[in-house]
Amino acid sequence: MHAMSNDQHEPLEVVVSRLLVAQKQTLSIAESCTGGLITHRLTNVAGSSAYFIGAIIAYAYEAKVAALGVSWETLNRFGAVSAETVSAMARGVRERLASTLGLAITGIAGPGGATPDKPVGLTYIALASESDILIERHIWCGDRMQNKEQSAEAALALLRTYLERMQ
Repeated sequence: MHAMSNDQHEPLEVVVSRLLVAQKQTLSIAESCTGGLITHRLTNVAGSSAYFIGAIIAYAYEAKVAALGVSWETLNRFGAVSAETVSAMARGVRERLASTLGLAITGIAGPGGATPDKPVGLTYIALASESDILIERHIWCGDRMQNKEQSAEAALALLRTYLERMQ
């Protein structure tokens, strides 16, 4: 069961759907650690074709470079799970799919993949508009599925917060 937004008692994907339509915004998504979960939630909402352009699930470094335009220099210097990489992912998907907003996520879902400075659950989310980029850093403490679900929820929450500010 997905968490409900506090104010409207509706799933976040329903709230952001209404806001995207009202503001005539379009959205594209670059997913890594969530593997399509954010896209799945958004496309469960009837009418999502009015604003949802598409998604790129870029798991490997090669996919982030080829599909999203993340530079090898960024990946080699900062790693896939970094503010720098998630920013490049958000900008890249926005540009490549010609949407007004680009939402991106990268993280370590677990149970493996951690390093001394990057624990399991570390996740970066970015939202790119034409003139701005918002980045959030989270560390989740669940199992792999819980980390993916919390990441998707946080990405949708960031999108909602941005859209509510734009009203």
